Amino acid sequence: MKWIIRVLAVIVFIAGAGYMLRTQIILELAGIAAKRRYDIGPTKEIDWAKAGATANRNDDNRPNIILIMADDLGWNDLTISGGGVADGSVPTPNIDAIGTEGVRFTNGYSGHSSCAPSRASLMSGRYPTRFGFEFTPTPGAMLKIISLINKPQEGLPPLITHFDEKTDQVIPFDNMGMPTEEITLAETLKGAGYHTVHIGKWHLGRENGMAPKDQGFDESLLMHSGMYLPEDDPNVVNSKQDFDPIDQFLWKGMLHAASFNSGEVFKPRGYITDYYTDEAVKTIAANKNRPFFLYLAHWAPHSPLQATKADYDALSHIKSHRLRVYAAMIRALDRGVGRVMQALKANGIDDNTLVMFTSDNGGAGYIGLPKINQPYRGWKLTFFEGGVHVPYFMRWPAKIKPGTILKDPVHHFDLYSTAARVAKATMPTDRKMDGVDLLPFVPNIKGTVPAKPGSLPHQKLFWRAGNYHVVLADGWKLQRDSTAGKTWLFDMNSDPTEQNNLAEQQPERVKAMLAMLATHNADQKEPAWPNLLEAVVRVDKTLDAPVEKGDEYIYCAN
Repeated sequence: MKWIIRVLAVIVFIAGAGYMLRTQIILELAGIAAKRRYDIGPTKEIDWAKAGATANRNDDNRPNIILIMADDLGWNDLTISGGGVADGSVPTPNIDAIGTEGVRFTNGYSGHSSCAPSRASLMSGRYPTRFGFEFTPTPGAMLKIISLINKPQEGLPPLITHFDEKTDQVIPFDNMGMPTEEITLAETLKGAGYHTVHIGKWHLGRENGMAPKDQGFDESLLMHSGMYLPEDDPNVVNSKQDFDPIDQFLWKGMLHAASFNSGEVFKPRGYITDYYTDEAVKTIAANKNRPFFLYLAHWAPHSPLQATKADYDALSHIKSHRLRVYAAMIRALDRGVGRVMQALKANGIDDNTLVMFTSDNGGAGYIGLPKINQPYRGWKLTFFEGGVHVPYFMRWPAKIKPGTILKDPVHHFDLYSTAARVAKATMPTDRKMDGVDLLPFVPNIKGTVPAKPGSLPHQKLFWRAGNYHVVLADGWKLQRDSTAGKTWLFDMNSDPTEQNNLAEQQPERVKAMLAMLATHNADQKEPAWPNLLEAVVRVDKTLDAPVEKGDEYIYCAN
């Protein structure tokens, strides 16, 4: 009997070792393939185009426009939201000040619960599904690898379903993007005489006319890959999440790399959050004598979790290594925003610059930090509030009354309409534009609202990702996941954190809201590329938390 037990133990060990070995081989091969795509040159100095010293803006009182977008920033990561990362012990005074010195939209919504469709919405001023941008561009090989290294969790349905039959429909990663027929915010502002600059993440395509330089930006410093610093850099502190397939892939496949104006790939100078800030400060100085639009698209605090050693050392009171690294990343992001705001003052253009701040979506549950979206349920990849309810601030000292708080739901695509209006730019008229100019709803420095008192920017807002559809209308929010066979209905006025599902009690309201979704979907396009997987995302648990009977979940399609 003992020898049978020993043989079984050996078999289990070999099987487990085989699984682990397969996983490592897959990741290593994927990393080698990703890193061999580019030769990274040495650090280069960016020569930003400068406005002439004799430029005269006396006859042009239009504001400069700066849009700062964080990546995967949790609602509770900012102290202005009432909490703050690490129980409020890492304040964010510089980001908070954009809201306290201007207007804070407490019900600001992202265009999607994932990176790229949100950015497509913001840059187009439209629902991304109007032009088929339904899923986040991801290399097909990455999705397959994630499905292979995924570990099934007892008590849940298959964690990831990969649709092998769709692989022949996949287009190259660099061709997944926003169609050139869309008129970007940069194109609209450039047409109005603004100098347009992009720094950081893009994620809206790189080829066939979809790169930033081809989509209206005069200059573009692109995040070519997403390591904040090389893993072995003496100035970096790393935190790896072995329970997360996405994290494993990023560590193997990403590089510390940038490119300028679609040119050669080179090594950025230092930690990329600080690097983007450095370059943003330079562009402000270079453009102080002409109206400009700066889109500063930070990567922080998106994984892989990497902090500078100096920021990490400054937070010795945080005992959890993972949380400490993440908090240090938030610290760097806030410091960078502060330096941008200081640059406006130093160059004498602070008063007449409209600064907008938001995040592309909520914080991710797969990094294993349970408090980042409190008090809201859900994470990035879900349409629960934790995935789409984002910080949303505007500051314009010459026009906006400081300390303003507006509770009406607003959306990423409203930033397009607002920026175009203050720039006196011509909005596209040959297509449906979904955004609205928000300034008519905002008290000016005299304390008066220019127009539309008592009205709402939006009666309805919609989100869609494959099997998962959502409508927010008249204070009610309906979520429908056809794969999971689940429907949620929440009264957002009395239940803003989505605790009480009223779908069974209110079948007529469910029916009416499903009809709203059907009408909206009939006006959208089919996805420009297919989703290759559907993955279970638990609503109330981080990825590393134990599975328990009754865990709520949705299926995320991508």
